[in-house]
Amino acid sequence: MTRGSLRLRFLIAGAAALAATLAVAALGLALLFDRHVERLAVAELSAELDHLAAGLGTGSEGLIVARAPSDPGYVQPLSGSYWQIETGGRTLRSRSLWDQKLTLPPRASSDPNLRELHMTGPRGEALLVATRALRIGDESVEATVATDRADLTAARRAFLGDLTPYLALLAIALLAAGWAQVTIGLRPLAHVGERVAALRSGGATRLGEDFPSEVRPLAAEIDALIAARETDVERARARAGDLAHALKTPLQALIGEAARVRAAGAASAATGIEDVASAIDRHVQRELARARVAGAARAAVADPGAVIAGVLSVLKRTPEGRRVAWEVRAEAALRVRIDPTDLIEALGALAENAARHAATRVTLMAGRRGALAAIGVRDDGPGAAPEALERMRARGVRLDARFPGQGLGLAIAGEIAEAAGGSLELADAAPGLEATLLLPAA
Repeated sequence: MTRGSLRLRFLIAGAAALAATLAVAALGLALLFDRHVERLAVAELSAELDHLAAGLGTGSEGLIVARAPSDPGYVQPLSGSYWQIETGGRTLRSRSLWDQKLTLPPRASSDPNLRELHMTGPRGEALLVATRALRIGDESVEATVATDRADLTAARRAFLGDLTPYLALLAIALLAAGWAQVTIGLRPLAHVGERVAALRSGGATRLGEDFPSEVRPLAAEIDALIAARETDVERARARAGDLAHALKTPLQALIGEAARVRAAGAASAATGIEDVASAIDRHVQRELARARVAGAARAAVADPGAVIAGVLSVLKRTPEGRRVAWEVRAEAALRVRIDPTDLIEALGALAENAARHAATRVTLMAGRRGALAAIGVRDDGPGAAPEALERMRARGVRLDARFPGQGLGLAIAGEIAEAAGGSLELADAAPGLEATLLLPAA
């Protein structure tokens, strides 16, 4: 997963949300556990208060504790477990308080209910205090029992210690579930990518509608864009055809005018007119060919072996084709994404050029080069210097004026390859020149 991956973003966001949720859950459980333990402690203190109240009696000096609680903590000095009785200005307290006293906040005289308090003990410890107002005979009594909160804090820590491994296991399980959810949820986007790749290679003409409802609008917009593009291409092809038809008559008239000029004795002017008319005609035909390629190359499939055989059957009847030996090296199962007619035009231009410049042999090759199909033509002629290879692609450029031609073959082949999504590659074969059409493989 790369830095810009949607899956990575979802997983990071999910992990952060999960960590925050589990932290809040752990805090909430700790608070609930703390309250539950505190309620139990208060219930125990209330029971201690009842036991203390039941042990109160009267003596010669007034109220006494006839039966003290039996917990050893009430006897050990400053143990954290204390009881205290306040009545009539007198204070009775456990031995554990030693000479200290629990100072309670004032109580409303009409409030007989149990009070829960949080106080600081004699040695600075946090105490949980339960106190209740009692009436013993004619005396008003405030009975108090307290315990150190350290035991409650230790219980909470032990609870969190036991809870942590289970939270970790839960986090791992939820992360795995989140990863599976993200993977399954993003799978339709992978299908969209596959369909787009099929569109680009010509394996499909539309994305279709078999997507989840959230992705279907995107697929519909892409299909609408493809339909609009096809309409534009068809309109452009129609306009190119109209232009060619409209120029046909003026071109014929121009050529006829050149003939009359030649008959009048101005042969040089007539040749110039004919050259201009021929150039215009070539441009028109080339644009028509490019429009045809743009409209058909994506969906068409050509067999290079069959195209090579067809090109050779024609070239072997020409003077240049009869004087050289032809060699073919083509993979039988190879297919390319291009209209067969366009491949014949491009390969024919390359093979004709090779036959014209070859000394004795021309080799035609077709095979795979990675994801592309490489269809090449190699001759054993003089070749070309590396610095001249790029210049040879331009229209009308001829490196060797001894041979007839107009310098258009390589330019035409390159334009057809580019229109089909490929390219033309030129290299000095030492001896000879090697021209290779790199086209998308079907």
